[in-house]
Amino acid sequence: MFKPKYISFDCYGTLTRFRMSEVASEMYADRIKNKDMEQFCKDFSAYRMDQVMGDWRHYREILVTAIQRTCKKWGIEYREGEGEQYYNAVPTWGPHDDVAKPLTLVGKNFPLVILSNAMDEHIHSNVKMLEANFHNVLTAEQAQAYKPRFQAFEYMFDTLNANPEDFLHVSSSFRYDLMSAHDMGIKNKVFVSRGHEPKNSFYSHVEIPDILGLPGVVGL
Repeated sequence: MFKPKYISFDCYGTLTRFRMSEVASEMYADRIKNKDMEQFCKDFSAYRMDQVMGDWRHYREILVTAIQRTCKKWGIEYREGEGEQYYNAVPTWGPHDDVAKPLTLVGKNFPLVILSNAMDEHIHSNVKMLEANFHNVLTAEQAQAYKPRFQAFEYMFDTLNANPEDFLHVSSSFRYDLMSAHDMGIKNKVFVSRGHEPKNSFYSHVEIPDILGLPGVVGL
């Protein structure tokens, strides 16, 4: 049984219920047909990822540009202020129902670390709602890079004076987290299969359906 020095987590989507698609479905109900909404939200997600792959930008700019590009692709009106509504909503989102109790249990036995594509002004509100103690909360703003860029993971290693083999990294995203974690040398990974991304068996991992399964992974 691997006993990590740190258990690191993605936050939005993995621990916090990330509600971008829900907000988009409400906001664009007057411009996108119901049958097309799922694809519209998938495109918005893809543009958000494309936006974070370059040089550091404020997350507000990431969201505004991503939704503007999505609206352009779909040939619909983007209305002033819509991107900011997503940005302002982020710190209000709480955790998935399965998170608090098992996370608290694991946190009593291992130092927990968050590595999040977040702004400092947002993350502490979301973390407070997780109800667990964290050794460190690290953000893209601090790293000046968003995952999946390696710079974000390097910032975590440097901040904690630790090596890749010291971590168990937990995420519901291969694209943002687990692929880069693999490439950076983090051998021990947990995929939380929440249904918003398919699994990828090439990247060695333990799969759990939700955080209720995490204590068992570390022998608790």
